[in-house]
Amino acid sequence: MKRIVSVSIGSSKRDHAVELELLGEKVRIERIGTDGSMEKAIALLKELDGKVDAFGMGGIDLYLVAGRRRYVIRDAKKLAAAAKLTPIVDGSGLKNTLERRTVKELVASGFPVGGKKAFVVCALDRFGLAESLFDAGAEVVMGDFMFALGLPIPIRKLSTLRLAASLIAPVAVQLPFEWLYPTGSAQETQNPRWGKWYHWGDIVAGDFLFIRKSLPAQIPGKVILTNTTTREDVEDLRRRGASLLITTTPELEGRSFGTNVMEALLVAFSGKPLAEITPDDYHRLLDKLGFKPRITPLN
Repeated sequence: MKRIVSVSIGSSKRDHAVELELLGEKVRIERIGTDGSMEKAIALLKELDGKVDAFGMGGIDLYLVAGRRRYVIRDAKKLAAAAKLTPIVDGSGLKNTLERRTVKELVASGFPVGGKKAFVVCALDRFGLAESLFDAGAEVVMGDFMFALGLPIPIRKLSTLRLAASLIAPVAVQLPFEWLYPTGSAQETQNPRWGKWYHWGDIVAGDFLFIRKSLPAQIPGKVILTNTTTREDVEDLRRRGASLLITTTPELEGRSFGTNVMEALLVAFSGKPLAEITPDDYHRLLDKLGFKPRITPLN
């Protein structure tokens, strides 16, 4: 049996485990949260190192990405270094593949992306998603200044994002990660902000915890394009009036796992060392496994 473990610095309340059969082989996929503790996450990685097939690094990104530039997050580098034997991924390789693929598949299926307004809560976390929405003809506003720095400044061009990243990211990646992204119990709290832009967008896209953190009480008719959601998240969006939920990862026994988990799964099935895996390998494996975006009507 293959075993995939996502060690997350996020809330343990979102933990989940499934056992299933893929390509004729049994697989166990687990998400273990450490409630914001980097120390517990490092200890767990060291304990399981060499005993599982692949690690996902959850609740934290190894990189911020803007175009071809990648900025390494200091705290994430410490986590990645704890795994000496088992390959560890943060989902960034799959984000750049799967999320672009998702938008292309939506367009090919007739979903109207062109001409729609899309609010991407943080494009440095989801650059491939933001760029693919631009390429599909959407009018895009990126909320990186809002969500990372608390500044009410919309970003409307990828060139502006790249410039802002070159100035801010080298400093931001040195900060404690909890200053940039909700971890532990902070994932359970909400502070509705930036309602103007949630209501402006026909599509609200990006990391779900970022979306949820500032979600208005009512979002009638909105399309949510995101990654990891639980059953409770889906019901919450339905109560708020959202019309459609699109998750880039498939549903596995009632929830979609994060891209770090799915990338770890693909690494385990690739048969290649991590350093040799290419985007084409990811596409091939996604086709072989039959993984498709999950589209859930909410009304």
